[in-house]
Formats: sequence, C-alpha cells, structure tokens
Amino acid sequence: MSHFDLADKKNQIEELDKKTLEDGFWNDQKKAQSAIRTRNNLKNIVDSYQALDDTLKSLDETADAIKEVFDEELMALAEEEYDAMAKDFENFEIQVLLSHEYDQNNAILELHPGAGGTESCDWASMLYRMYTRYAEKKGFKVTVLDYQPGEEAGIKSVTFLVEGDKAYGYLKGEKGVHRLVRISPFDSGARRHTSFASLDVMPQFNDEIEIEVKPEDLIIETKRASGAGGQHINKTDSAVRIVHKPTGIVSTCQNGRSQHENREEAMRILKSRLYQLEIEKQEKKLAEIKGIQAANEWGSQIRSYVMHPYSLVKDVRTGCETSQVQNVLDGDLDEFIFAYLKSQIQ
Repeated sequence: MSHFDLADKKNQIEELDKKTLEDGFWNDQKKAQSAIRTRNNLKNIVDSYQALDDTLKSLDETADAIKEVFDEELMALAEEEYDAMAKDFENFEIQVLLSHEYDQNNAILELHPGAGGTESCDWASMLYRMYTRYAEKKGFKVTVLDYQPGEEAGIKSVTFLVEGDKAYGYLKGEKGVHRLVRISPFDSGARRHTSFASLDVMPQFNDEIEIEVKPEDLIIETKRASGAGGQHINKTDSAVRIVHKPTGIVSTCQNGRSQHENREEAMRILKSRLYQLEIEKQEKKLAEIKGIQAANEWGSQIRSYVMHPYSLVKDVRTGCETSQVQNVLDGDLDEFIFAYLKSQIQ
C-alpha cells in the first residue's frame, strides 16, 4: 500500500476534529453530518492500519523467537496469527480502495440494451439479474425505480437503487458497455450472436446536495407504470418522467405509491445526474467521458462475456479474466471489481 500516507490521514482527522469545535458547526446539519462521516471513515482506516502494524511487529518477534528455539506450538501460533493478519489486511485494503469521496453512498444503476432488438434486450435483463444477485450477496437492498420491458423479451431499460455500505464504491467501475457472445436462444438457426448493453452508475446524493433546477428547464410527464419490475411497481398513471432540456438528461420513477412520491424521486435522480456531470467535468473533459461511454456497440466495451465457442469473461481495462462465466452471471463480481479498484491506484 505505497499510496497510503498515515501522517496525512492523521492530519485530516485533526483538521476535522478542529472543525467540529468551531462555533456554528452544527448550524448546517447536512455539512456537519458529512464531515463527521468523513472523520469516522478516516479514523477507521487509521485504526486498522495501526492494528495491522502491531500484528506485524508481534509476528516479527515470534519469528525471531522461532529462529532461536524452534517450537511447534509457537510455529502453529505464528501461522494462525499470519492467517488472521492476511484477512485483516484484505479488509484494510478494501477500506483504502473505497475511501474516495462518494464511495460511501448508495448507487443508482441504469441499464440500456444496445442495437440488436430482442437479443440485446435479453442481454440487458441478464445483466440486471447479475447485478441484483451481486447486491444480494453483499447484503445490499435493491429497489426498482423504473422498468420498461422489451417488446418480445428482456428489458428496454431499467433504473434501480442499490442501498448498502459503500455500494457506489463497489459498483462505480461497472459503468460502461458490456458485450455478450453466445448462441442465440432466439435464433432458429442456432447461430452465434454478439449483443451489447450499457450500464450507467452514479452515487445517490438524496438531499445533501444543492442543485438549482429552473422549472422552465423541465419537461414533466406522467404515464402508466408498466413491466415486471417487481410487486411494488405501481400500475396507475402516476409514473413520472422528467426531461432536463439544457442537458437532455432524463429521469423516470414509477415505484412510488403516488405521483408526488415518484416526482420527488425522479427529481432526486435528476439532481444526482446533474451533480455527477459537474464532478466529471472537474475530473476530465466531458468529451473524454463521452468517449469512454461512447457508442453502445463493438469496440467500446469494458468487459466481454463469451459463452461460445469457448467460456471466458474478460475485462479489457484490467486484463482480469475467468472461464467461470455462469458464476459471474450469478453475481460473482468481486474479482473484477477489486481488479478495477486496484488499477486506479497504480
């Protein structure tokens, strides 16, 4: 962990501790709570680092003792201590990898099939199942916000909220185009098909951000909710679709019990997208981001899932790969997610 700076983390904690003692700190509850969360996360990381350092020193002492006099019981104790430290280090590494701003937030995911009709719609539904399975394994809660079924099979689009500790941190690297190669179940000639679907991932900001949205910049439509998005999808005319004219961003929600609830949630999604857009503008030129997320077709994918003529899932960004395609489609994504997160600090 060459990028870990203990002194810097301690300095940040000290600065935040000073802030909490300032007059008027609690006047703005949202900012205060955000500062406390940041301080606590930093403290957890520092405590974990120091605990690992203590364990390492203890292991060094045990190793020196074994060199002096070999003892089987002492050796067994050292092995147990080493195994425990390895697990603690893995948890510490995750803490550091997911310590960036917004990593603690819930995540909003949106899936869209690429060109290819039924094939791509079915692929989008397979990805939706994969991410819901992954979320379940992590103990995250999944709520469908909008669900549009495909005309023959699969889905035309789906937006869902993933709630849980560091949900956005884990899922942010999944943003991009995903490519599938398989023998099509919809092709009577049993030919091989290539399908694409894009995933957008953004942190959920709720009401902790202040984004000014002018009423005249919005087109707000109501419609009948549809699809098999779950038992809680409303079947009344209360679904709400909001278009932000200056950016073309569209947000839709249909899972609320009323038009009012759906409108509020759609506005939260819209504000999250607008805020994310500002974040991305600061980090990179917008054109570069559009280039990454570019066309939902050949050449722009972040990961390929090949089911025929061989079995292979490969992430084109990190080189991480496995032949266990079905396991991945069942939600075993940690190997790919950690490979991406580690690639960001090298």
